[in-house]
Amino acid sequence: MQIKSRRKVQMPSREVGNGFVGLEEDLLEIKSRLCEGSSQLGIIPIVGMGGIGKTTLARYAYDGPLSAQHFDIHAWLTISQSYNLRRILRTVLRSIKDVFSRDDVVQYWYRNDEALKEHVQRCLKGRRYLIVMDDLWDTNVWDVLRMMFPDDLNGSRIIVTTRELKVASYVDCLGHPHQMHLMSVDQSWMLLKERVFGFESCPLELEKIGEAIAEKCGGLPLAVVVIAGVLSNEVNQRKYFWESIARNVSKVAHTHDEQFNEMLSLSYKCLPSPLRLCFLYMGCFPEDYEINVSKLIKLWMGECFLTSNESKDMEELGYEYLEELAARSLVLVSKIGSDGKIRIVKIHDLLRDLCLRKCEDENFVCNINEFSGSFPQGIKNSYRLSVFCNIFGRIPNTKMSHMHTLLLFKHWAFDSWISFKLLRIFDGLSVIMYPTDNSVMYIGELIHLRYLALTCKPIRETLTPVSNSLYHLQNLQTLIFRFREFIRDGVPARPRLRMLTAFRDDKPHLKFCLLRSESMCEMYMKFDVWRMPNLRHLILLDGLLPDPSTENFQQTSCMENLQTLCLMKDFKCSERFMEMLPNLKKLGVIYSYEDTYETGWSKYCLVNLVHLYKLEKLNLYAEPYPTLKGYDLSQNIAFPLALKKLSLSGCRFPWEDMRMIGLLPNLQVLKLKRRACHGTEWETSEGEFSQLKVLLIDSTDLLQWTSESSHFPKLERLTLFECDNLRDIPCEIGEIATLQVIEVDIRNSSIVESAVLIKEEQESFGNVVQVSFLRTRRWERFTSWYYQL
Repeated sequence: MQIKSRRKVQMPSREVGNGFVGLEEDLLEIKSRLCEGSSQLGIIPIVGMGGIGKTTLARYAYDGPLSAQHFDIHAWLTISQSYNLRRILRTVLRSIKDVFSRDDVVQYWYRNDEALKEHVQRCLKGRRYLIVMDDLWDTNVWDVLRMMFPDDLNGSRIIVTTRELKVASYVDCLGHPHQMHLMSVDQSWMLLKERVFGFESCPLELEKIGEAIAEKCGGLPLAVVVIAGVLSNEVNQRKYFWESIARNVSKVAHTHDEQFNEMLSLSYKCLPSPLRLCFLYMGCFPEDYEINVSKLIKLWMGECFLTSNESKDMEELGYEYLEELAARSLVLVSKIGSDGKIRIVKIHDLLRDLCLRKCEDENFVCNINEFSGSFPQGIKNSYRLSVFCNIFGRIPNTKMSHMHTLLLFKHWAFDSWISFKLLRIFDGLSVIMYPTDNSVMYIGELIHLRYLALTCKPIRETLTPVSNSLYHLQNLQTLIFRFREFIRDGVPARPRLRMLTAFRDDKPHLKFCLLRSESMCEMYMKFDVWRMPNLRHLILLDGLLPDPSTENFQQTSCMENLQTLCLMKDFKCSERFMEMLPNLKKLGVIYSYEDTYETGWSKYCLVNLVHLYKLEKLNLYAEPYPTLKGYDLSQNIAFPLALKKLSLSGCRFPWEDMRMIGLLPNLQVLKLKRRACHGTEWETSEGEFSQLKVLLIDSTDLLQWTSESSHFPKLERLTLFECDNLRDIPCEIGEIATLQVIEVDIRNSSIVESAVLIKEEQESFGNVVQVSFLRTRRWERFTSWYYQL
């Protein structure tokens, strides 16, 4: 096995004075794992993105006096992508020449690889050794080399540095890789200051500029070291020069250091072709943009980067690609969802610059930002256009354009996007479209569209032409439609009230008269999606679907590809609806309070939800209205057994009927928000919530909660907010072996006290339970239901 030779790029040191910046705790942990613990051969993987300091950390651990005294044999093996077995074997032989005679080493120097491997193994036998494998990329290489290192139960250790989490997890079967982290701004500034000025102090006039430069390095040590090299020249230590560097940190880093470019490029060069395309797509987003994973995967689908097969669909494959990019340290995980999946990602500024350079080389995307001025020349050759700033007018030569992707991130955009006849992807969710122009009214002409996201200003005269034209989009996979008029501060606009009603103890305190707005009801858009067979994800913020049980749709075939349906207004779960959605996985629905007030829940046929056999996530949002008719949801709903995540809001579900939810065999996440449940007592029973990992209760009149640890055997996270009347958390909750986090509203002193008692009791048993005190909500409100789904 031989790969073309390529020199290893060395990471500059983070050493400052007699120490080093940002690695103190890391080094303590690595030293502990080297010299303590099991006598078995220990593998210590160090994983992180290129330039973050993996090699520096390994080198300090390797060269330290503790390692020198503790181990008999030391060997540093630089693996890199240029794996050469003979070179590595000879490196080990050189490392043991002090233990054995020179003649013994020379006699095996020119033997074949197998003989060399056997000799290395014999030399290490019975001796405590420390081996560092720096820059390991391939698990196959590990399999070949690992056979040389005997386990004689004497505390030998192998340190492995790698950029890929998959490799780190593979070499350490116990699954404890050491994850490197980016430096803080203070650490970056300390490193930059010491690299530029040594033991001298930084001039006061450069302090604030220097801190800004350090911050723009994004916590990557390699970037700080490269920039410090530019600034360290005495001629360059002038305010105007530092200000120019502060404006162009990324450009300066790439320009002044070939090693820097090569180190970051290595991760890109080793990507498989499909992953390269997915990585390049990160260059379509603005700098420091928080990228929603669900949206990103849908865009990849529209670009045809993903191909389904018998074992997994496109969405599953897309998530695997995203995990792979994260594991290779090419994207940064910004947020993890309650189900443990990656929700939001970002890309480091320096990796984004690499991405943009590759995009430019391959004409992958043309970006228009505030620095572009007029339309850039590259727009004529690019298939993708991403707009980060406000622009006006038409793009030149659009009628002949071959553009197939258009992403808009600002509120004002040009009016000529309809001219891109070959468009596959149009994302205008961040801008406001006015349906008075033909661009929105005749959107059905863009027959190649696979992804369409729009925010419209609803104008009654043009809504019908827009909705009627959508069914022409037979290739559409994702449709996201939002009305600007009805989404204000995350809550749909309500019908007007002549008098507001308030209740005390379930008795009316004020009388009222409801004024239904017919004009508003007429403004809701009815989307004809039943003639769009390839649709996979439909997200309508305040939209209505035509009832397929009517005569016009009796002959319509089922929507076999549809997986997401969100957020439907007053969604009626008729049997015909359920038949047409056999593969639906995610459903979000909204119910208005005036309808539940007048008729209760029976009219929505929610008992038919049980026939959605593949439904995994359900969000049910209702305008809370405290009447007896509003309490009958538990008698008029049946949950599908496949449900893994359930969010209820404003439904007034009785606590005494929670057993029907507790018995769902696959439920892992339960979120009860905005008086989702009604009553003052909740008593759980044996056999309930057998798989539940996350429980959130927000805004409730609950007074007494009685439970046992066996009722939540797998609970990991408990969050309680605005539970003003709740006396305490059941002490039995603290006995749950899997419990990791308790989050409580700091304003409820009794809950805070019981959470602290649970934490202290668990610590006395050697367990760790993290307790966090909340002042505001950290979870999603109504506006981000799309991101939850």
